[in-house]
Amino acid sequence: MPIQSELTPDPLVLFGQRIVQLRKLRGWSQEQLALECGMARSYLGGVERGKRNIALLNICKLADALSVSPAEMLQFSKD
Repeated sequence: MPIQSELTPDPLVLFGQRIVQLRKLRGWSQEQLALECGMARSYLGGVERGKRNIALLNICKLADALSVSPAEMLQFSKD
């Protein structure tokens, strides 16, 4: 397993940034997305900040709420 370095972006942070991007494209607040997918806003905030390692079931709930595929949620740039 590769060691995380300053040069290698953290996938949790990249995923969180992608969620923020998709949420803002819909014009939703963090609270609104949390309500739509049945998650606590504080949990969702941790996911968006890259502080939570989100489970697959929750990825699917977010994808459904955002009307995207789970695969689309994982399309993020490492730049």
